[in-house]
Amino acid sequence: MKLPIAVAAQAVFLALGLTHVAGAQETTAAPPATTAQGAAQPKAPLGRWITESGNLEVNIAPCNPGGSNTLCGKVVRVLANRSMSAPGTDMVAADARPALGMTLLSGLRQADGGNSEYQGEIYNRENAKTYRVNLTPAEPEQLLVHAYVGIPLFGKTQVWRRPAAEQGSGQ
Repeated sequence: MKLPIAVAAQAVFLALGLTHVAGAQETTAAPPATTAQGAAQPKAPLGRWITESGNLEVNIAPCNPGGSNTLCGKVVRVLANRSMSAPGTDMVAADARPALGMTLLSGLRQADGGNSEYQGEIYNRENAKTYRVNLTPAEPEQLLVHAYVGIPLFGKTQVWRRPAAEQGSGQ
């Protein structure tokens, strides 16, 4: 079976990203949750995450706790103000609103196919633009955040990590 070029390319980039993540850190991965049939169960990206730049702590939770299956990510703690586009400098945000309480991730829904990927939108306060995003839980305690315009091939992947206090409490 042949895959469309964009899907195949995305799979290659995702595989490269996972290889990079695994090689960048010594890991002692916990085994994934399993169902009664023994198959691995996908993990939702719920909980708190530190952005790759180390600027923000974002809590991913249901947007409407009353019953919606859509997830959102709100800033619950500001840790720093480093630029992602100009490393080594302070960020000058195009959006002057305070980061604390800001919704950065919205409309996140589990992707078709029953895998652990979630799709939605991500807001970049450094340039005040919204992008499509794919979130993929990875081991250990990592979340691959792939923001893109148009098709996933034209995007960038960041690795978000759980805060030390939440390590081992995977959702």
